[in-house]
Amino acid sequence: MSDVQAPARRGGREARKALRAAPLARDVRPVNPGMQGGRYKVLSDAEVLKVHEAALNVLANIGMADAIPSCVELLTAKGCTMTPEGRMLFPRSLIEDTLTIAGRHFPLYAQDPQFDMEPWGKNVYYGTAGAAVQIIDPVTGAYRESTAQDCFDIARLVDTMEHIHFYQRTVVPRDLPDPAEMDINTCYLSVSGTTKHVGTSWVHPDHLEASLQMLHHIAGGEKQWRERPFVSQSNCFVVPPLKFASDACKCLEVAVRGGMPVLLLSAGQAGATAPAALAGALVQEVAEVLAGLVYVNAIKPGAPAIFGLWPFVSDLRSGAMSGGSPEQALLSSACAQMAHFYDLTGGTSSGISDAKMPDVQAGAEKGYNHALVGNAGANLIYEAAGMHASLLGFSLEGVVLDNDIIGSCQRTIKGIEVSDETMSLDVIRGAVIGGPGHYLGSKQTLEIMQTEYIYPKMHDRLSHKEWAELGRPKVLDRAIDTVKDTLATHFPSHISETVDAQIRSELPIRLDRSKMLPPYASVG
Repeated sequence: MSDVQAPARRGGREARKALRAAPLARDVRPVNPGMQGGRYKVLSDAEVLKVHEAALNVLANIGMADAIPSCVELLTAKGCTMTPEGRMLFPRSLIEDTLTIAGRHFPLYAQDPQFDMEPWGKNVYYGTAGAAVQIIDPVTGAYRESTAQDCFDIARLVDTMEHIHFYQRTVVPRDLPDPAEMDINTCYLSVSGTTKHVGTSWVHPDHLEASLQMLHHIAGGEKQWRERPFVSQSNCFVVPPLKFASDACKCLEVAVRGGMPVLLLSAGQAGATAPAALAGALVQEVAEVLAGLVYVNAIKPGAPAIFGLWPFVSDLRSGAMSGGSPEQALLSSACAQMAHFYDLTGGTSSGISDAKMPDVQAGAEKGYNHALVGNAGANLIYEAAGMHASLLGFSLEGVVLDNDIIGSCQRTIKGIEVSDETMSLDVIRGAVIGGPGHYLGSKQTLEIMQTEYIYPKMHDRLSHKEWAELGRPKVLDRAIDTVKDTLATHFPSHISETVDAQIRSELPIRLDRSKMLPPYASVG
């Protein structure tokens, strides 16, 4: 009998493998963007309140230095005062008033509406970010300077990754030394490479003004842009500890008035530019970003602003950044709780590896960081894929491998559904009383094998025998092949040739259009 049944089992196995390889409709996928986290809490409710009160104390009694004149004018009109030393103090009542009018429940739009995000409550989204200056060779481990071509290539790679939900620029194009050209090109290459929501930054308000005109062209007009702004500004408006950053503040004002969502980003490093005590680092972060929130709402009440607590960690033996540490996971998870306390869209970092290339260290650091921060319910998790060497190096192959890690971590966020149906009493009865004594072919098993179980694309689940028969393939080799295949075949074309030509006639776009098209495509 076994000889008769064996072919059917093999055929069934091949059919199941084919089913797993096919893309699933979103409503039956085991994980989806925006699943609710929040089960993990590193701080008690009482501790969250203590951090809040301490941050208000910092703002009322220590304040912020180096406010630019327009900031001083805006905030003193709202009730801030200046000390003789030039520090701006924020009264508690102003913080509380701001929190009542601050923008909430705003979508982050994408050029393709299927990728729109709803980053509020405890909905969780993972994306990229960073300003790495080097690209990692996955075979040799050698580093080279990042280029404009890399900016575009990484965007289109992310465009194909199921579990990376938005794209914030990841590398600095070192072949564009002019700051204006760098800012404008980075923005254009990002929005050209993906239809997902994009984040980037600018170092001068004039560069942002030019980029806004470009984005109006892509959107179909300023009105259409303001209705669905698909790019957000990553704005380091503060220089920790507790000082405003002049040029970033000028860019902040342009973005808010231009209808662009702003990530209010404070990135103090515990033990260096923030207290070494993790609670103290968190207090400083909260104080700085609350100050930024007051600033944004003084410009335009209710403007979309992301509560961007991005504390980093030092290795106190050397002072070097330690982005893959467990302390980093704790801090970023606490940041999620603080955003929940204020009911604000929160953004924080996770997935920065100190490893120099995709390896065991990188996988471990990314895994426990993503699992904790995602289960804490951070709305927007930046730096989640491809980042290595404590933000200095970027790996395209790492993006592919990290996509699997993020997918698995999302499955832990989803948790276990407990209901009369899933407790499976009838299924158990049918298997053990007059049944086959197992669940391999049961109706329930077949129904939920795709909706409840996630199957990584890169990670190895072969038996040792199958693995050996296939030549002992390495996970990194599969990632290398995926990057090569994707960059050879995936060329987004959502920006028309006409719009591209108009933008190029107005702005110095330096990457030749031929390098943004398939090799066989003609350039008009």
